[in-house]
Amino acid sequence: MGVFRGLMGAKKIFQGQSMAASTPKGFLAVYVGESQMKRYVVPVSYLNQPSFQALLSKSEQEFRFDHPLGGLTIPCPEHTFITITSQLHN
Repeated sequence: MGVFRGLMGAKKIFQGQSMAASTPKGFLAVYVGESQMKRYVVPVSYLNQPSFQALLSKSEQEFRFDHPLGGLTIPCPEHTFITITSQLHN
């Protein structure tokens, strides 16, 4: 199964659940968007990927350590997040 299909499957499973919804072991919740945030669950292995680190750097610049939704908040268009994460490998 490709990463993109896996990510989209995770989106279907976890999107729309409460912010306090549990996250499976080995995954982390991120909230993506510019005005309307959507919750995604991604493998923690993404934290080692340079392109994902660039998204986190943007998040750090905008939010510092104040992530109001409880998970990491990534302020980028959803399609940009999907494009970048669909190219990552677990």
